[in-house]
Amino acid sequence: MALLRATKWFPWLVLLCGCLVLSLNLGVRQSLGLFIPDMLNDTGWTAATFGLAFAIQNLMWGISAPIAGALADRFGTTRTLIGGSILYGLGLYMMGTSSTPGELHLTAGFLIGTGVGATSFPVILAAISRVFSPERRSFALGLASAGGSVGQFVMAPTAQALNGSLGYVATLGILAAISMLIVPAAFALTGKAEGNSPTATPDLGPQGLAAAFHEARKHRGFLLLNAGFFVCGFHIAVIATHLPTFTELCGLPRSVAAEGLALVGLFNIFGTLTAGWAGGKWRKKNGLSFIYGMRALVIIVFIFSPKTSETILLFSASMGALWLSTVPLTSGLIAQVFGPRYMATLFGIVMLSHQVGAFFGAWMGGIVYDLTGNFDAVWWTSVGLGIFAALVHMPIDDKELRTAKAA
Repeated sequence: MALLRATKWFPWLVLLCGCLVLSLNLGVRQSLGLFIPDMLNDTGWTAATFGLAFAIQNLMWGISAPIAGALADRFGTTRTLIGGSILYGLGLYMMGTSSTPGELHLTAGFLIGTGVGATSFPVILAAISRVFSPERRSFALGLASAGGSVGQFVMAPTAQALNGSLGYVATLGILAAISMLIVPAAFALTGKAEGNSPTATPDLGPQGLAAAFHEARKHRGFLLLNAGFFVCGFHIAVIATHLPTFTELCGLPRSVAAEGLALVGLFNIFGTLTAGWAGGKWRKKNGLSFIYGMRALVIIVFIFSPKTSETILLFSASMGALWLSTVPLTSGLIAQVFGPRYMATLFGIVMLSHQVGAFFGAWMGGIVYDLTGNFDAVWWTSVGLGIFAALVHMPIDDKELRTAKAA
């Protein structure tokens, strides 16, 4: 492996394997909402029961992300990914066999959430950021984020087709087996936080993890990034969890939801690539304000549009272009300000805020639907949060921290 690291193409191998892990991670995770209508019919449980399960999943994703980031920084990326993939696969298999709401909350909630968090963006993007120079880092992070969407584009229609022919129990077992492909890819994602990294910030100094965390929490921009990423998580959880139920509520075929989620993945590829490219040329915080403002506008147009198959698909494509385009800009901004050494931990903390937002998005959707029979309040809440996030990124100080202190 040391010989491989010395080769000029090793960063591209890391990028390729990182894309594969994120494709499996996100592709399987974003397809889980497709099973809710069938599980609702078979179990007789309420939408709030499933909303809470997915809310717990998102919360555990957020809690485990900084822990996994710290473990990756301390003990290495490969071990962290292997442990996370085992939890992910176990949770997927057991989700299909859950016979009580408590079991559903344990499997679909705790196990899957922890597994997803340990194999997601903070760990992968930190490994990638360590092997790319600052000049190429933003674009590489965009490629990795876009690569994750390939999985969603492929897995959503695949999961729907398998569910239609085999049922959700067998399909979740197949998805559990597919998720274990993370293990071989993990062996290319080696490394941990090192002060002598060739791509590290030159003047970082002998900074420890505790000092890095203390430094970040006092930085106003870091707190504002947390606030903005909370909104991102809320938006994504509402759509990924409740779009299948919403399309059925509109009297549309289930295939429309699967096609919509696939379009989210497809257009997210272009959105994240564009965001990664733009983040290398213009200020990342301005790009984030633009993305959140556009989300609010798209949702407003959707609210007042007739709910046809074409409208659902157009909405999905539009939101897909804005879906994970926040990730290369947010992670890139953290690496830009604080350096890449402890990016896994710091971005993991921001990811926790993202998943707290996702917790409320998933749970609120289920509660609102049970109480009102529609999702109107959730859509308007999403609009307000989008406007808030567009505004909150504007005052972020995005200067590299050591340079800012020396000025």
